[in-house]
Amino acid sequence: MLAYLIVFVVSFLSTYLSAPWIMPKLKRAGLTGVDVNKKNKPTLPEMGGFIIVGGFSAGVLSMIFMHTFSQHIQSILGISLINELELKLVLASLSTILIMTIVGIFDDLFAMRQSIKALLPLFAALPLVAVQAGISTMKFPLLGTIDFGILYALVLIPVGITGASNVTNMLAGFNGLEAGMGFIACMSLAFIAWHINSAEALLLLLSMAAALLAFLRYNWYPAKLLMGDIGTLSIGTVLAASVIVGNYETAGVIVTLPYIMDFIIKLINRFPSDNWWGEPINDKLTCNNKPISLCQWIMKLSGGIKETHLVILLISIELIFGAAAIYSVI
Repeated sequence: MLAYLIVFVVSFLSTYLSAPWIMPKLKRAGLTGVDVNKKNKPTLPEMGGFIIVGGFSAGVLSMIFMHTFSQHIQSILGISLINELELKLVLASLSTILIMTIVGIFDDLFAMRQSIKALLPLFAALPLVAVQAGISTMKFPLLGTIDFGILYALVLIPVGITGASNVTNMLAGFNGLEAGMGFIACMSLAFIAWHINSAEALLLLLSMAAALLAFLRYNWYPAKLLMGDIGTLSIGTVLAASVIVGNYETAGVIVTLPYIMDFIIKLINRFPSDNWWGEPINDKLTCNNKPISLCQWIMKLSGGIKETHLVILLISIELIFGAAAIYSVI
């Protein structure tokens, strides 16, 4: 477990220490966004997902280094850090996540149509398809075990990457929400990965969890830095890639159910691109029209809610589903 602790620390520190250096550069480059849920609509550095992916990648690469030079490390320090790690799965997952980062960059810069953004993750899944990640058999409640054969690699992996990245991209826009929920989701699935002894999934999830935890320092209310689509798309991709290589897809679906609820509400309302946020009145976010998102339903039912309370509530809901995912496996 020492190796995973090192990974967590490397990912956390890489994110935490690089953010103050990168934030002013983003602002000078004009890579900014509006914090729409504030009364004065402040302009903040956006595309902070760069920092998250950078920290995540640093954590993953540190593990690859320890695995590659494990014998040298053992001979010098007298300790064994890690023995079993299937590098092709790790590198395929990292490739998929970095491709999604590129998609996020284009989306942040050019505001791609939702239909295009929904299809691009299909191509990002190709590295995982190429190495035939995962096992084609899946267990379902009531239905039992189903073997999908070649359809698992050709259909279910691309669908999983596409679905997860899109739903995490949609439930966003409030200070600390994406990073907070993403941290809980990653840690819940990381516990399962540890329990079932999936080294590759545990590596991916702990690296992302550490990066998100560090990012919260700058993204929590009142935010100094926004994540952008780079971050939200990457979170979903890490979740999907992890449960695919770890072969516990059902738990992954359970963890993402709050995101799926928001997706369904927005699907019913034809994926609105505007007015999904709250109207700030007396330090609370309110929804005076028909709710078109999960967050607006909470605003409506509560009669107005502070942004921090809304975020804490949604993180708590994610914690419940994370616990349910753990219970479904253990």
